[in-house]
Amino acid sequence: MTEFLDLGPHAGFILACYAITLATIAGLFVWLAADRKSLTASLAKLEADGVRRRSGAASSGERG
Repeated sequence: MTEFLDLGPHAGFILACYAITLATIAGLFVWLAADRKSLTASLAKLEADGVRRRSGAASSGERG
């Protein structure tokens, strides 16, 4: 296991790359969660205002 963790003279670069990658992926997850919350709120507001989805009218088999 010690050989696996011995990164040699480039350890700083390798660990920095892992940290940047982890931070980027975590940032994407946070952004997705915030975007989902925003879109859900927007959709709820539209539905509360009486705006309906076009796909809701096609439930009886009628397509226009």
